[in-house]
Amino acid sequence: MRCPYCNEDNTQVVDTRENEEGDTVRRRRRCLACEKRFTTYERVELQLPLVVKKNGSRVEYDREKLKSSMMLALRKRPVSSESVEAALDRIEEKLVQMAAREVASDRIGELVMRELKKLDKVAYIRFASVYRNFEDVDEFSEAIREVKTPRRRSSSK
Repeated sequence: MRCPYCNEDNTQVVDTRENEEGDTVRRRRRCLACEKRFTTYERVELQLPLVVKKNGSRVEYDREKLKSSMMLALRKRPVSSESVEAALDRIEEKLVQMAAREVASDRIGELVMRELKKLDKVAYIRFASVYRNFEDVDEFSEAIREVKTPRRRSSSK
């Protein structure tokens, strides 16, 4: 593995861990030339379906594009990168389970919204406002009501 800092080929694995699902291996590495540390992830390469966009064009699935969309929604939110990676893994797992050659971008958007709703409700609203193309405040209000958890009244004795 090449060092991202000095481009040296000679690196050493310092620590190896599997994620809870057992489908990704995280490796901490140390460059033997510059001594800097970095993390790599190893996962099985899956055959993911082509994405059919709204205009009918077809593009290859791009994990990094999906990740950047999620990270934009999660900007300045208290969500770890490991949680985002796990959410992306779950989305890809669902896409593979569909066993389809093509999947509509709308379907992927719904999967992303479902994961964001679990990770962070503010990020969910941010993503939904762009994805669903909110036109007015009522649509925002409806989305907020959707994620709002009812507060329990405390009984005073």
